[in-house]
Parts: sequence; structure tokens; C-alpha cells
Amino acid sequence: MTSLPAALLAAGASPSPSPSPSGSTSPAVPTLQDAQDSATNAASWVEQNWSTWLAMGLQILLIVVVAVALRAVVRRAITKLIDRMGRTAEAGESTALGGLLVNAERRRQRSAAIGSVLRSVASFLILGTAALMVLSTFKINLAPLLASAGVAGVAIGFGARNLVTDFLSGVFMILEDQYGVGDVVDAGVATGEVIEVGLRVTKLRGDNGEIWYVRNGEVKRIGNLSQGWATAGVDVTVKAGEDLDRVKATLDEVAEKMSKEEPWNELLWSPIEVLGLDSVLIDSMVVRVSARTMPGKSVTVERELRWRIKRAFDAASIRIVGGETAVLDQETVPDPTATVAAPSVYSNADSPQATATAPIVAQRPESPMK
Repeated sequence: MTSLPAALLAAGASPSPSPSPSGSTSPAVPTLQDAQDSATNAASWVEQNWSTWLAMGLQILLIVVVAVALRAVVRRAITKLIDRMGRTAEAGESTALGGLLVNAERRRQRSAAIGSVLRSVASFLILGTAALMVLSTFKINLAPLLASAGVAGVAIGFGARNLVTDFLSGVFMILEDQYGVGDVVDAGVATGEVIEVGLRVTKLRGDNGEIWYVRNGEVKRIGNLSQGWATAGVDVTVKAGEDLDRVKATLDEVAEKMSKEEPWNELLWSPIEVLGLDSVLIDSMVVRVSARTMPGKSVTVERELRWRIKRAFDAASIRIVGGETAVLDQETVPDPTATVAAPSVYSNADSPQATATAPIVAQRPESPMK
């Protein structure tokens, strides 16, 4: 009994069918031997490379698992760090200035911004490194890729340098806590109350209600008027002949009375002091009054202090230069017509001179008597 391969060979050696009348040849049909050889080659190739595939797969899986786990651990650590910063800020509220230096919205926005930046940077570094390690596992040459990425980064950096400058400036402003929501700041290009702090743009509300969008890269200096304390200063200009002791006594009385009344006793963080003469002129003197106030309340204290000083000076008959109490001395003013010569006789229409110079009017001849 012949074997199956011999039978197939015998069948293959049989004469081929005659060509079709059209003259075209039919395609060769793959035999069972060809299929067997292909399967044998594939199995041999898989058998030779399965260990390499398995090693690469395990290496890639290990890289991904380690990257994901490391990213989760780092993000959790950053979140705990931000929460600790928030608790430290809350603990600082028990101090004299703590409740004024920070507030809930300011802490929330600052913590959110710092946490977002740190988490984004950590994720980019970890996942980027993992992606490069995976590519190196596939035996891909990373030198051209890194060179292209470097050139592209330089091009993007030159094209978007303003954006990068704004972003970096915003990051350092937030990290250093230069200002926050609710602070009144002078940014040079605009002045107002901070209503939102971003990584690229800071929003300020001006005195007239307008909203200023200030790019962080354009800010060269920041004057924060809401941190620590403010100073309320009032200059009182009086006549040069006033008694300084009486002026000082009146100002001291106003200061003592205002410091004991609400709500000014809470807004004033130091006694109102009469600093003395700020300047002395020929006809006036300037007395300087100053006090340390709550941040952002200096203008309110100055207005109330001016109001009280004006009323006290009116009651004490102390003359303020430019005010209603500045009464000028009544002096004898010479008659302005005393030095003027007498009017000319020609101004009188009935004088002989005026009549002589009047034009001669022709008289009508009298009609003859009938």
C-alpha cells in the first residue's frame, strides 16, 4: 500500500489537462505539501522567537506598571503636600495678621494652581520617560527622535516665548505667594483688586469697576497694598498765626475720641499720632497726622479723620487754609476812584465847550408873512 505523499506525487506526475481553447493557463493550485511546509516554517519561526517576544512583552508590562504606580504615588504625595500647606495657612489665622493675609478663596486658588502645575510636571516626566523606555525596548534608535524633538522644542520656544514667559512668571508668583484673591495690588500697568490668579493672566478689578487682564510676563513689579498693614496720613494746613499747642491739643482730642468708637477701634492698629510740622510757609503751616490701619482701610480712615478734624477746628475757631473757617482780616481798602482825575468838561453835553464843538445845523428860512 502506497503512502499518501507517494500517491500525491503520482497524482502530480499525471499528465496535465489540455489547454483550454482560449489558450489561457489556470493558476497552480497549492498542494498539501506546500501547506505543510509553510506551517512547518511558521512553527519553527515562532519557536525561535517566542522567548524574545515574551521577554519584550514582560519588559514593556513592567515599565508600564512601574510608571503608572510611580505616577500615582507622586500625585498622592503632591496632594498631601498641598493639603499640608493649606492646614499651615489655616493655623496661621490664629495670629494677629493671619486672618488678613490669607482667605479661603485665596488659599483654594493658590493650592489648586500649585497642585495642578506639580502634578502636570510629574506626569509629563514619568510618562515621557516610560514612553522612551518602551521605544528602546523595540530596538528603535532614539537619537534622531530626540534630536528632532530638541529642534522642535527650540522652534516652539522662539515662537511662543511670550507664552512661556507668562507661564513661568505665573508659576513663580503663585509659589512665592506675591498676591492672591482679594488683595489690592499695583502691578505697574494696572491697579486694582485681584479677582482671579492664573498661570498666564491675572484679573484685576479697578476703582471704576473695570476688569484688567494683566499678562504675568508683563508685570515687572508688584505693590501689594493688602499684606501686613496700611498707613493713613492726613495733612492739615492751618494759618501761620495759629497757636501750635492749641492745634495739637485739638488733634489729640480728635484722635483719642475716634480711637474709642466703633468700628474705628478695630480698623486702627496703632494710636493716631500727631507727627508735627511737615512744612512751614510764609502764610501757612502743614501738620502731619498719621495712623497704622487694617490693610485696605487707609482711605476710609483718612476720610473720617478729615471729617472729624474739620468739625473740631470749626468748634475751636482754628482757621484752615482754603476752608470755610479761614476768615480774611477786614482791611481798609482805598477808594479806587480817588486816584482818578475829574471828568472832562467835554463829557457834559450842556457845557459851552460841548455846544461850541457841536456841528452847525442849517436853519430853515422863515416863511414870509402873508
